[in-house]
Parts: sequence; structure tokens; C-alpha cells
Amino acid sequence: MTGRYRICAGPLASLTLALAACGGPADRQAGAPEPAETPRPATDTVARAAPLPSTPAATGEPRSCAAEIGGQAADRRAQLCRTLSPATHPPCNVANSCAMIDDEIARSCALLSQAGSPPADCRPDPRSNEAAADVVKRYYAALDARDYATAWLQWGQDGPPNQPLEKFRQGFAHTRSTHVTIGSAGEAEGAAGSLYLTVPVTVEATLDSGELQRFRGHYIVRRVNNVDGATADQLRWHIESAHLQPLPPR
Repeated sequence: MTGRYRICAGPLASLTLALAACGGPADRQAGAPEPAETPRPATDTVARAAPLPSTPAATGEPRSCAAEIGGQAADRRAQLCRTLSPATHPPCNVANSCAMIDDEIARSCALLSQAGSPPADCRPDPRSNEAAADVVKRYYAALDARDYATAWLQWGQDGPPNQPLEKFRQGFAHTRSTHVTIGSAGEAEGAAGSLYLTVPVTVEATLDSGELQRFRGHYIVRRVNNVDGATADQLRWHIESAHLQPLPPR
């Protein structure tokens, strides 16, 4: 299934420059989901982003987790990260974005689950639908915190197709803030040793001009289906493609 989707930059504003997939014959038909293993709640969940200062986003420093959620909550998240991470110097620091800390937790849980059931602290289960949807939420949380490197890595170790990190970063140069509403996913579907899941989304982005942009569509997320010899990065859910269309202004 890899390679069925193409990423394109069209005449839409900066948000779609970096993440929207264009339509065409390669796109999936509407209503044909690409699946998951455990059912998600019927209600939608919303990952909301706080407004950022009205400066070009790509030039600012990432917002720290302590600034995002407060010192105590950030300390608890960083401590969980340090408990799970096998890295000698993991990025489990409240000075990093919450998305970066969460990404290390997800990476560690995927690694620890290779030997069987993940530790009790790995919630949600890294193989679950919820973990798949969390990749998309983490992607937008990283974008909103201006942590473009962590957002880029949600597409896998090589980032989005044909988008080196600096090009990806510049695609959000005039995006002040974003938030995403995650819809209910379908069932995971297997193909060629991988699992695929369609994650429906509605996205709102505020540009540094104050203009509000809205998009609706879905992301395809993918992971290797417990194939012998698979690495932790392959076993993790990651974004495979994005299919977003602009919505009319409110």
C-alpha cells in the first residue's frame, strides 16, 4: 500500500503546503476505511491548541511542556518518560515540548512491547487504535508548539515524502496555531505485513494574519504488524498520508 498516496503543495495556504495530500486517481474512495485492532469510542475527541504569539511560527523556539501544561503536570509526564525510555539521554525534559516527551514515551513503549505485552505504564497500548489516533494528535500538538522536528518524525524516520525538515518547517512559517478534532476510526486492515488505519479529522489553523482556515479529511496511519525482526520504529504507528480538503469560511 505504500506509494499509493502522493503529497502535494497546491494554492491553499501554508498549512496544506506541508501536510495535505492531493486528490486524483491514487486516492482512496470515500467511506473505504483503512482499519485498526480495537474499537474506538463513538464520540469524537478534540486536541485543542492554545494561541501562539503573532510572530512567524517557523522562526520561534518550540514551546516547552512546562509552559503548555504547567510545571507539575510536565514533571509527571517527564518522569514517566524517564521510567520507560531505554535511552541514555532521553528527551524527557520539561524544557522540551510535550509532543517530544510523548513521542519518546510512544517510541519506548513500542520497543518494550516487542517482547510481548507492553508495561502497564504504556497507555494506550502501542498497538491499539487509540495509539494510532494519538500519532495524529501528537502531530498537531507538535506543530502548535512549533516543534517541527517532532511533527516531521510522526511521518516516520524520513519525514513526509519529498519534504526535508527545513522545507517542512517553512510550510508553517505563517501558521500561528492549530487544533485538530479526531473522529471515530474504523477497523484496522492488513496488507503485506502492515496494518493501516484511517483517522478522520477536522483541522483549524490560524495564520499570523489572523485568518482562520478549516480543513476536513483523513490521515492514513500505518505500522508493521509484528513481523519478526521489525524495529521499534517500524512497529510504531506513523502517518502514511494525508487527505484534506478546505472547508468554506464560517
